[in-house]
Amino acid sequence: MEKKTFPIEKIVSLSKRRGFVYPGSEIYGGLASTYDYGPLGVELKNNVKKIWWKYFVHDREDIVGIDGGIILSPKVWESSGHVNEFKDPLVECKKCHHRFRPDKINSSRCPDCKGELTEEKLFSGMFETTIGPIKEEGILTYLRPETAQAIFINFNNVLNSTNLKIPFGIAQVGKAFRNEITTGNFIFRTIEFEQMEIEYFISPKAKWESIFDQLLQNMHTFASMVGLKDQDLYDHEIPEKERAHYSKKTIDIEYSWPFGRDELWGLAYRTDFDLSKHSEHSGNDLGYYDEEEKERFIPHVIEPSLGLDRTILAILCNAYDEEALADDETRTVLRLPFSVAPYKIAVFPLLKNKPEIVKKARDIYADLKTNFPTFWDERGNIGKRYRYQDEIGTPYCVTIDFETLENETVTVRDRDTMKQSRVEIKDLKLWFVDKS
Repeated sequence: MEKKTFPIEKIVSLSKRRGFVYPGSEIYGGLASTYDYGPLGVELKNNVKKIWWKYFVHDREDIVGIDGGIILSPKVWESSGHVNEFKDPLVECKKCHHRFRPDKINSSRCPDCKGELTEEKLFSGMFETTIGPIKEEGILTYLRPETAQAIFINFNNVLNSTNLKIPFGIAQVGKAFRNEITTGNFIFRTIEFEQMEIEYFISPKAKWESIFDQLLQNMHTFASMVGLKDQDLYDHEIPEKERAHYSKKTIDIEYSWPFGRDELWGLAYRTDFDLSKHSEHSGNDLGYYDEEEKERFIPHVIEPSLGLDRTILAILCNAYDEEALADDETRTVLRLPFSVAPYKIAVFPLLKNKPEIVKKARDIYADLKTNFPTFWDERGNIGKRYRYQDEIGTPYCVTIDFETLENETVTVRDRDTMKQSRVEIKDLKLWFVDKS
């Protein structure tokens, strides 16, 4: 079946209307390329992070996690090359003063007002901040533009406090900040974003190609775990001239977005660049002694880097659907996998003015809630409740009615098929466990 693609504006509208993602600082007119995650959005994010952490950390023996600081010593960024290298060329419109990356525009005139553009200038992608009460006397540093450096500078700490041996990885989930020139397409590119990254350390003699390929396969497996289809993903190997200065090989896993094919995640072979630079500039030996080979070396690194915000956007784009119904109406449905859906189940009393039905529904709700994130809803009629749950991606709805009081069964409605089944209350939990 050919994939249905809907305009990004529909994803944006649903996200705000149902509490997934809100525009940042909206009551003050907004702040470009900033967003806040609402009640459902934060649940979706947390579910994705839990799946990623379990798959890449808890289910393995060779990867552990850390939570590094957002603000690091400025020497970290000087040593890593970010201060000198983390810059993009840009042009500025002489009329409206909007700035653009030259490789993202197709004309010598401003895309917004057709004004004349300046010559290219280099623009730093890092946000500066000052430590200390007086700016002129404080320490100039930066909000981290990536999470990886906190892992590299803690390499010895992790090595000395664990029993890990090469090959092993260090994982981290956290915020990063980039003063992006080109933003837009909702949460695809923002100035504040969250990364899920691993630095996987290997011997320089290791067959890195096979390890690289295995990690690439792991990333594709994770994609399927959060509902993304492999036919919508493309492995794009970046040519040498376009790779980051530290990379020997980079593959961008691209996704078919509503606005075209573009990067979702990345996998890079960073060689020994980072540990070598930090060893050189800090005066600390970040090498590793291999007891079996009786030799010391600077480990090489392969880095799977997954942007959480782009992952969320891909999940929403993949799940969004509009379905024509027999009564000439159209229902909007978010076909989220059970694993990532903010709520797994919704519980309804058929009528909220019947105390015996409400009480029974409340008892079932309280019981299900101990095992599954469960939504209580007694507003309006059943049809409207179903439509609301369809839009927020709840896989199943449980309705308690008069028949429930007679025979201890409930109606379970499937979001995707809209089919309804009668299930005994005593079997309800196991029924959902089987479906999860």
